Amino acid sequence: MALPKDYAGQGCSLARALEVVGERWTLLIVRDAFFGVRRFSDFAAHLDIPRAVLTHRLAALVGSGVLAIVRGPHGHDEYVLTGKGLDLWPAVRSLMAWGDDYYSAQGPRRLFSHVVDSGEVAQDGTCAACGAVVPTADLVVTPGPGWTPGGTDAVSAAMAEPHRMLTSIRSS
Repeated sequence: MALPKDYAGQGCSLARALEVVGERWTLLIVRDAFFGVRRFSDFAAHLDIPRAVLTHRLAALVGSGVLAIVRGPHGHDEYVLTGKGLDLWPAVRSLMAWGDDYYSAQGPRRLFSHVVDSGEVAQDGTCAACGAVVPTADLVVTPGPGWTPGGTDAVSAAMAEPHRMLTSIRSS
């Protein structure tokens, strides 16, 4: 007997959250949106995800209010995180740190610093330099000691350089 694809009848908040972000690829799409990926073609190239799956996951994230579609400066549709989507950052950050702790022998794949004072930002979101809780938009992400170069696409190349979170990474 096949397992059901949803958590129907579950009253648990975790089960309801998994209805939105629990399918394969979904959290990677959300992660990439935090890192500045906005275009369909860039998600597809960077994640190497089947286009039909990406279409389905993006539609589900838009339908649940995690992403919104906006018209980009070059006339392309772009996907941006909504307030609801931005509120996923602590969960995404915690899962990345957990993966670094248990599955990255060389250390964290990415480091985060405060754009205001270059202070290192801890997993709990506080800046070591000023003690402030740093909003996601004020984070700079930099490859860490566990970083290994990924694909040959433009997004992978852009993510190999320090950049401000939520700032659009565009391919040509």
